[in-house]
Amino acid sequence: MNTGDPNIRDIGSALLALGHYAPERRVTNAEIEARLGLEAGWTERRTGIRERRFARADEAVSDLAVNAGEMALTRAGDAFDRASIGLVVLATSTPDHVLPPTAPLVAHRLGAAGAGAIDMAGACGGFLYALTFADSFVRQTGQPALVIAANILSRRLNLDDPVSAVLFGDGAGAALLVPSERAAAGVRGVHLASDGAAYDLIQVPAGGSRRPFADGLPADAMLMHVRDGRAVFTRAVRMMTDAAQKALARADLSIGDIDYFVPHQANARIIGAVQRQLGVADDKMLSTVALYANSSAATIPLTLSIASEGRAFNPGERLLFCAAGAGLTGGAVVFEV
Repeated sequence: MNTGDPNIRDIGSALLALGHYAPERRVTNAEIEARLGLEAGWTERRTGIRERRFARADEAVSDLAVNAGEMALTRAGDAFDRASIGLVVLATSTPDHVLPPTAPLVAHRLGAAGAGAIDMAGACGGFLYALTFADSFVRQTGQPALVIAANILSRRLNLDDPVSAVLFGDGAGAALLVPSERAAAGVRGVHLASDGAAYDLIQVPAGGSRRPFADGLPADAMLMHVRDGRAVFTRAVRMMTDAAQKALARADLSIGDIDYFVPHQANARIIGAVQRQLGVADDKMLSTVALYANSSAATIPLTLSIASEGRAFNPGERLLFCAAGAGLTGGAVVFEV
């Protein structure tokens, strides 16, 4: 894609391989509903979720990220040189440590020696920001980039709160981008957005500079709080729909030109509302929310990777991604395979 900027190479950013990782432990609705005293079927009726995955006690986000990245690199084939990777971007809200960032460890463990490596804390929209950054890097430098999104949200859940306990799970997804002579390959259109007026609708109250670790914190201060589910729904649907329409316009495409729509897997109600407002046909929808729930930034690449196991994406196919999450922050990307 030629942007007209002489600093951007006239090369594309092709999707060479995808990977994912979902922890082995399946947590069913029945398990959560029994603990909370909820009617059987309550969760699926309201969210479309049947089960989610929870990481083992000995698994950290770096482990999930490495497993997803390893799958993508293995699928890329023996001809791909891991040492050629110039950038590893990790989209996560649950890093191994507050400091240092987790991405350098992930790059090291994957054999991407010397690559640039950075965490992006973009909540549920993090993959879109990481993908946009990596796409520009590939075009600028002519080097491959590995984008991974991974989260362990189960350790930030109040499992006694039915609002959040049923929605979230753990998982990771990865996308390997490589330079391509097809200039149109990669990001065709993008619109990133935020809504800081809704900053505290979803948050983990303690652990940052505003409210650091300290004795005497309430028991749930380090757990996720969803303060107004109705407001989150309304604002998320609006942001995802508007961003998708603007990204399509910037790509000079319409929804009919899209081969597959992969929204952030927040819950079935949000996904369905965005699908209806955009006019996306059912056969173009890709979703994993029923079996994997909401793993924040990881949901889009995880869904892509799982879908590719049934049928590989073909060069020239156009994908539409959109997301909204805590902050609120999100956006949309039109991507050509």
